[in-house]
Order: sequence, then structure tokens, then C-alpha cells
Amino acid sequence: MHVAIIPDGNRRWAQKTGKPVWWGHMAGAKKMEEFAGWCSKHPEVKTVSVYALSTENLNRSPEELDRLWGIYQKEFTAMMKSKSVKEKSLRVNVIGNNALWRSDVRQAARDVMRATRQYTGGVLNILLAYGSQFEMMRGMKKLVGKGIKNVPFAEDTFNKLLMVTQPVDLVIRTGGQSRLSNFLLYQAAYAELYFTDTLWPDFSKKEFEKILRWYKTQQRKFGK
Repeated sequence: MHVAIIPDGNRRWAQKTGKPVWWGHMAGAKKMEEFAGWCSKHPEVKTVSVYALSTENLNRSPEELDRLWGIYQKEFTAMMKSKSVKEKSLRVNVIGNNALWRSDVRQAARDVMRATRQYTGGVLNILLAYGSQFEMMRGMKKLVGKGIKNVPFAEDTFNKLLMVTQPVDLVIRTGGQSRLSNFLLYQAAYAELYFTDTLWPDFSKKEFEKILRWYKTQQRKFGK
């Protein structure tokens, strides 16, 4: 099972609690650590993809982005040394337009991917400076470069050229918005979508368990 999460609401949570914006992002990062732990308790959840930063988010203020890059750099470094990541044999992929990443974040991402690439217990995809349209255009250019007429089963080949190759089963978005915001549009073609008003730092294990129970009641038809 592939669970994809759009963790929306950090900034509104900070405003609600009278804290600076970056405080909300720190709370969001802590919640993501908890979320990964919750997922690991469910053997059926093999892959988790997190929308950490969209390409549109790069239009935020330099101060906020600087704080965000610092959080990502710190989190990637911690994952590389994490006892929990090692025990769970969790492979970490950091995915997106890496030309837009801050240099220290780029290095930390490389380090954690190198440190966990042999792990087979589960996959954590962190989508950073990512946009689904960018991903699909990138894949299409690679496919054309291969000579699409000469590529057997071009659709299968295209799938392999994407940054995230596994179809999404369940998309969860917190924060009260009911849209995908350029997140894994191709992979989520037949996913079940769950939108909650809960701001991401307030998201609880109890609500996650409720969503998984809801998912199991859905009759998936895959367009049929």
C-alpha cells in the first residue's frame, strides 16, 4: 500500500498558537516523524510519499525558505543516523528538482539516500521542490530522447522514468483544502482521496487510524 500525504496547515497552526511561521514548520517536521512511526506499525503500508515542498512554495519569503531549508538539512542528517530508520530498514528517497535545493540540503539528501539505499523494510519518499507537471515533462523528454516509436510498451517505460514509480493507493490532505496541488497527479490517478480540516501539527494517530479504516471500506474500481 502506498500512502501519500499533503501535510497542509503549518503556517495557520503557528498563527493560531501565536507562534512565528517557522515554529509551525518545526512542529510539522516533528509530526512527520510521528507519522512515519505510525505507518511502520501497519505492515500493509510499504511506501509513504510526503509533499514536503512544492515548486510554488519557493515563492515564499527568503526568511521562511531559509528556515525550511535548515529544517530539511537537519532532518536528513538525523535520518542518516536514526536508530529507528535502521531498525525498520527504511529506504529514504529525496525527490524533486534538486537544482533548486540549497547546497547543504542537496548534500544531506545525497548522504541519507546513500546511507539507506540497501534497506528493504519500507520506502519513505520526501518530495522537495517538486511538482507533478515538472515530473511528467521530465519523464516525457527522456522518453522522446529514447525515440518513442522505437520503445516497446512506451507507457511502461514512461512509468519507470518518473521520480515516483509506484501508483498511490491513498492520498491524505490535512488543513481543510480539497485539492491535489500538483502532487503525484499521474501516480494518484486511481487513488482514494481523504481531506480533513485538521491542521497538520494537530493531526493525530487516532485520526490516521480512522482514515485507514475508512480506506478499507472503499470499493476500488480503478476506472471500471
